[in-house]
Amino acid sequence: MSNVLNRLAWLRGLPEGITIDNGPEFAGKVLDAWVHEQRGKLNFIRRGKPIDNAYIESFNGTFLNECLNDHWFMSLANAHRVIEEWRIDYN
Repeated sequence: MSNVLNRLAWLRGLPEGITIDNGPEFAGKVLDAWVHEQRGKLNFIRRGKPIDNAYIESFNGTFLNECLNDHWFMSLANAHRVIEEWRIDYN
C-alpha cells in the first residue's frame, strides 16, 4: 500500500490531509504510519455521518450508478480497462 501512496504522492503531490470514513479498510496501521511519515493528517468523519464527506459520497454514488452497475467484469484486467475509460470520461 505504501508503494502506491508514494507513487501517487510523486505524481500528484501530497495533500495537507486525507479525509476518510471509519471503515475497516482504514483501520490498519500502514496508512496511519505513511501519513505520519509524510507529516500529513488523517481526518476521520464522524461515525454514521457520511455527509461529513459529501464529495466522496457523491463520487461513490456516481461511480456505482454509472460504472459498476453497468458492467460485468470478466477479469481484473477488464475491470482496470473499463474503470479507467470511465474515469477519463468522468473527469
